[in-house]
Amino acid sequence: MKKLIPSLLALIAIAIAPVAVQAAHHEDMDHSEITPSSVIHVVTVSWKSDASDADIQAALDGVVTLAKEFDGIERVWIKTIKAQGERSHAFVMEFKSEQALKDYAGSDAQKKWYKVYLPARDRSTTFDITNS
Repeated sequence: MKKLIPSLLALIAIAIAPVAVQAAHHEDMDHSEITPSSVIHVVTVSWKSDASDADIQAALDGVVTLAKEFDGIERVWIKTIKAQGERSHAFVMEFKSEQALKDYAGSDAQKKWYKVYLPARDRSTTFDITNS
C-alpha cells in the first residue's frame, strides 16, 4: 500500500499538469489576444429540399474559395459538427475588420459565390460579431 500511494499521486500529477499549463497560458495572454478586433460572420443555413449533397458541398466549398478571392476574409469554418433547431448547417467567415465586412457586401466575390449558394439555400440567419 505504501508503494501504491506515491504511484497514484504521480499519476494524478501527470493527469492535471496539462490543465495547469492551459490555465497558465490564458493568464499570460493580454486582452487583445483574447478579444480580437476582427469580425466573425456566422451563418446558419437550411438547404432547399431539392438541394443535393453535391449542391450543398459546392456552396460550402465556395466559402473557402471566397477566402482566397476576397482579401478581407482571414479564415473560414465550413464543417458543422452539431446543429440545434431547424438549421442543418453553419459556416463562419472571419473578416479582418468591420470595413472588410462592409466591402464584402455586394462585392464581385460575393456575387460569384451567390450563384452557387443561393440556388441551394432555403433560409439562413446571420450574426456579425466583434469586440471593437
